Amino acid sequence: MKGNDSAKEFKPFVSAEKILPEFTKTSILLGVLLAVVFGAANAYLGLRVGMTISASIPAAVISMGFIRGILKRDSILENNMVQTIGSSGESLAAGVIFTIPALYIWSQEWGTIPPNIITITIIAIIGGVLGIIFMVPLRKALIVQEHGILPYPEGTACSEVLLAGEEGGEKAKTTFLGLGIGSGYKFLSEGFHLFPNEIETTIPGYTGAAIGVDVLPSLLGVGFIVGPKISAYMLGGAVLGWFVLIPLITHIGSLAPIVMAPAIEPISQLDHWGIWENYIKYVGAGAVAFGGIYSLITSLPLIVKTFKDAIKDYKGGVGGNNAIRTDQDMSIKTIFVLVVAMVIAMAAVPVIPVGIGGALLVAIFGFFFATVSSRIVGLIGSSNNPVSGMTIATLIISAFIFKSSGNTGHSGMIAALTVGSLVSIIAAIAGDASQDLKTGFLVGSTPRYQQYGEFIGAIAAAFAIGGILNLLNAAWGFGSPELPAPQATLMKVIVEGVMGGSLPWTFILVGIFLGVALQVFGLPVLPIAIGLYLPIHLSVGIMVGGAVRGVLDSKLNKAKDKNKIGIIQSKIDSGVLFGSGLIAGEGIIGIVLAVFTVVGLNLDFGIDLGSIGSIILFGLLTYTLIRHSILKKAN
Repeated sequence: MKGNDSAKEFKPFVSAEKILPEFTKTSILLGVLLAVVFGAANAYLGLRVGMTISASIPAAVISMGFIRGILKRDSILENNMVQTIGSSGESLAAGVIFTIPALYIWSQEWGTIPPNIITITIIAIIGGVLGIIFMVPLRKALIVQEHGILPYPEGTACSEVLLAGEEGGEKAKTTFLGLGIGSGYKFLSEGFHLFPNEIETTIPGYTGAAIGVDVLPSLLGVGFIVGPKISAYMLGGAVLGWFVLIPLITHIGSLAPIVMAPAIEPISQLDHWGIWENYIKYVGAGAVAFGGIYSLITSLPLIVKTFKDAIKDYKGGVGGNNAIRTDQDMSIKTIFVLVVAMVIAMAAVPVIPVGIGGALLVAIFGFFFATVSSRIVGLIGSSNNPVSGMTIATLIISAFIFKSSGNTGHSGMIAALTVGSLVSIIAAIAGDASQDLKTGFLVGSTPRYQQYGEFIGAIAAAFAIGGILNLLNAAWGFGSPELPAPQATLMKVIVEGVMGGSLPWTFILVGIFLGVALQVFGLPVLPIAIGLYLPIHLSVGIMVGGAVRGVLDSKLNKAKDKNKIGIIQSKIDSGVLFGSGLIAGEGIIGIVLAVFTVVGLNLDFGIDLGSIGSIILFGLLTYTLIRHSILKKAN
């Protein structure tokens, strides 16, 4: 009852009776532009680092800078529409890059034609549309009825940014400054090749152990945003892999000429990268799988409750166009027609080789995991939403179903991965939509318009994402050191393991039971597992950003005076915006450099400052983050 009472008492910033510009040409055009830009940046970031970030706050800040600062228009609802449309592109990209790159890797291994832009676009559109549709009947149960219970961290933070934007554009300047610095740094490193973006050294006297750091703006920003705890958990997982497991396997291999699958060479001939590639990442994969599936199991009671509430609220057309402005949703009839149309399209369109059975699997798993995703982001935020775990569960079940029905080999693997891709996109979009609808609930937006905006942003990003993936693959290739595509590689391994029995189950099981042990100790499995799965170089870079944030978090925890708390929180907010800019800047330049690589444009000046230059320049980059967080003066 607490949530219901809170919902009845709540009054949004813009009352239901007040009409402001909202679903306008300006908001649509700017939102579509940001959907494509943030979709491209997040695609590059996810393929490079294995993590994505929510674009809602930076999109809201850029919107305020443009609409309020340049166009001098004054409507918080118009700004909110821009971030609604813009952030949907980021979430769609996240769903796509978790799975689709595996199709490219298979095409290289099998000598077949890679997926074309039309195939990727259709998959992305269907997944995006279903993710939004499935979230619509959940809005009243999760956003309205449980207001005061489910915090929706990013959605609430975004509303605070929009409300702060009513007072000025300082936050937009901070984000754009971070974007500019991140872009310039990236260009110096990978455009002009002035210094390497990776530093590595082995540990003398400790055979097999190595440590390194990727000196990237995105890692610095990600670390500050996720904070010191998540960063430390990731680094802890990396230390377990690179300072415990790799040296242990190296030592065992030195005692005798042991050849252990999946490697085809003796362990003694493998360096630390070879051991990580052949063994450690499978241990990480098992831990990631356990963490994701465990989070689903623990969420089941909440899922059942949410589903019952959604059905109850929508009997009789509650939330239709006859309701007050702030309670109007899309028509339930429209939702039903769209769901049927998407299922028919999946079953009938040749480029989606899943058949009617696979289409029904997508619809069932899609609604189930849209509910899971929306509930989880309401509790812990989009950045910690275990979409990969939901995708893993879908892939395992769908691969077993296709295999049992006789659909094996290449066609069965592609069908299973396609089902997983659609569900991954649905879960990612549903989580983003729920955060956006929470922001709209707080500021007083019209839900129906926001839902239309989500469609526009997702479809715009869907038309761009195929070209972006083709561009990145042509430039570096998925699975390469430049674009390791960790989630997609993991999904590929899982499908192959279920279909062909080639999965190194010993290492997977080690990871699973390692996850069990971590859970027994009360530690968060997913960030530790991700750190174990990824190279240590990424976790070290993220930890640097996390340490900067940790200084402020420590001061905030010790602060007693309300004024001091407010000052420290404003510094944290500034750091989040600057870090978001660093991430966006690197992502955008990453796409630009991919274009240069494809067309054969070489900007190398022949000057290399070496590792010392990397350390100095990364130190200066870290100082800019400190300057706009810890050292930022109070206004």
